[in-house]
Amino acid sequence: MAVSPKIIKRRIRSVSNTKKITKAMELVSAAKMRKAVARTLASRAYAGTAWELVQRLTMRVDYQHPLLGNKQDESTYSSSDSDDASEESRSSRQARTVNKTAVIVISSNRGLCGSFNARIAGEALKMKDVEYITMGRKSRDIIRRNGATIAADFEKKDITTSIADLSPLTRLVMDGFLDGTYSRVSVVYMDFISSLVQQSRVKQLLPFIAEEDENLGVIGTSPRNLTPTLSSEEREKLTKRGEYEYLIEPAPDVVLNDLLPRLVELQLYQSVLESEASEHSARMLAMRNATDAAGDMMQELTLMYNQARQAGITREIAEIAGGKAALEN
Repeated sequence: MAVSPKIIKRRIRSVSNTKKITKAMELVSAAKMRKAVARTLASRAYAGTAWELVQRLTMRVDYQHPLLGNKQDESTYSSSDSDDASEESRSSRQARTVNKTAVIVISSNRGLCGSFNARIAGEALKMKDVEYITMGRKSRDIIRRNGATIAADFEKKDITTSIADLSPLTRLVMDGFLDGTYSRVSVVYMDFISSLVQQSRVKQLLPFIAEEDENLGVIGTSPRNLTPTLSSEEREKLTKRGEYEYLIEPAPDVVLNDLLPRLVELQLYQSVLESEASEHSARMLAMRNATDAAGDMMQELTLMYNQARQAGITREIAEIAGGKAALEN
């Protein structure tokens, strides 16, 4: 059955309006992407240097700390009071016996960004026997539909401008790790590589372990484990080669108790920035593809409209010629 040219014209107008919307969304996403990428790159070097620092500390410092991956069952976290330190040490020993992992999942609040949220949630759902802490409505909804346990859900801002926005989340995972609720804390996020390429990553935040990051972003997967705390002979060899030991003042516990929680917060902040840059890049690309698809559809509909209009004109000419012949007869 032939489609009326009036219906085709209405479809062309509808697709044209949709194309205008997707084009506007593409331009908005491009502007947000530029700002998000600038924030991500501005802090990436600092976060990478801080991460490298704690890797070296984990390898070379003998001081035992519950956040480091070195003899955690014998370490203390607070030096302000000996009883509190002993209680913290007992809690730390209990934490090591609990094999429960907290997984922080960072996604977006809105869709129209391709497979961005599905890839993050899919990476998180591969893990077994974990509790999820979601940041972003999309990951929360996907995880909830799959029947997984969500321990907490934090509101995610469209633009994270300060590291202080993540303080409640950092405090939750730090307290959960130190009191023995979780034996491990990981984060799942989307690492920004370029405007066309984003890669989902899983990073272990706690306890700190010595590892190398071979990826473009600050945080990576598939690390190559390095040698943990070095022996006195190995440290002496490094010193002779010019790789000197760290001199920590006023005391290791004072410095590490202040440094390590800040580093956890910094890594979470960098993960959020990477995800935001990836989200806007994915949405810009999705809207660009939608705009191109609308343009192709408009061309097809225009061809159909011209064919239908030509068929209508031919039919009218045939009817006129037939009527004239009937009158002459």
